[in-house]
Order: sequence, then C-alpha cells, then structure tokens
Amino acid sequence: MENFAYLIGSKATREVVVIDPAWDIQGLLDLINERDYKLTGALVTHYHPDHCGGSFGQNTVDGVAELLELNPVKVYAHKLEADGVKKVTGITDSDIVKVDSGDKLDVGDVEVEFLHTPGHTPGSQCFRIKQTLVSGDTLFIDGCGRVDLPGSNSEDMYHSIQKLASLPDDTILLPGHNYSAVPHATMGETKQHNTYMRINDLETWKTMMGG
Repeated sequence: MENFAYLIGSKATREVVVIDPAWDIQGLLDLINERDYKLTGALVTHYHPDHCGGSFGQNTVDGVAELLELNPVKVYAHKLEADGVKKVTGITDSDIVKVDSGDKLDVGDVEVEFLHTPGHTPGSQCFRIKQTLVSGDTLFIDGCGRVDLPGSNSEDMYHSIQKLASLPDDTILLPGHNYSAVPHATMGETKQHNTYMRINDLETWKTMMGG
C-alpha cells in the first residue's frame, strides 16, 4: 500500500518519535537501535490499520500494539480518534495520550505541533515540525484522502485542505503514502499541481467529491 512511516527527532538528544508505525515494526526498531536513537513516543495520524496496525479484509498488519510489546511508549492520537485506534489495535486508554489541535510535544529540542484535519476520518491529524508537515491521509502530493469511507466527511475535508493551503509555500509536505512520482514536495509545488488544493469554494468541491 506504499505507506510511509517517519522518524522525527533531535540530533542533540537522540530522542525520536515514530509517525504511523505499521507493517515492519521490527525493521523500524532495528533502524532506531542501529542509529543509537531513543524512541519516546508513537504518533498516529488516524486509525486505519495500514497506519497503526490491525486487521482489514484478509490482512493483518503489525502496528502500535506490537511496538508497545517491544518498546513501550505512549501513543499520541487525536481525542476524536482514540476510540478508533483502540478498536482496531487492541491497545488501551492507558497507552494513549489524547491530543487536540494546537497541542505541542517536545522531542528533545524539537517541537511537534498537532493539527486536527478531519475529513478522511473524524480525528485525522497532521504534524507540523518547523517547516515540515507530515500529512497522513489528509493531503497527498497529487491528491487527498478518500471521503467515501465510514466516518469520513467531504465538507470537513474541504476545510482541512483550506487550512493546510494557508501554510507557507516553503513548507515541506511528507504524505502518508507514496502515491506520486516524488516522495515529498513543497507546499507551493503541491498547490500548483494538486487539483484539490485549487478548489476555492465548497459547492465546486461537493460537485467533485460528493457531500
């Protein structure tokens, strides 16, 4: 499914958090250990199993539950997404830190800001680190997340895309899937090429996306 997982951390303290740990948990931990990093948390963009683990269809994906067995840390999920994360992964309330839009997390000397971007799911969130945005399934370089799934909302997605469009053009976009010819782009480049970011009124959006 071409998922991306990301490590965000501090060069000074070697502390890192992992974003959307799924599929190859042991491989992620091996990488962390090989580089002498210290894993201090797991950040989840949304509750779909390809991003945090669990079962869908005939597939079972390793994710945060397996991560916590090997390296116990807190899992940071938006307050509206926590129940979904628990349901698909089997982790408990005590494992989860419920966050809201605008909350911040220090990873060593690096600050992560949580941005609530509903639409794909009710509690979808992005993470802003300096001039970088990790966008999960809210925004891709050439598209956006689906809004025809249970819990998704087309109008919410429109407003979330508008919110991200207000970020500076030199912001580096790191999406949740490798769906494009390049793995990342600037927000300015994305605005030029991504059709969904060029829709400036809700009625046109609903005509294209439903809702």
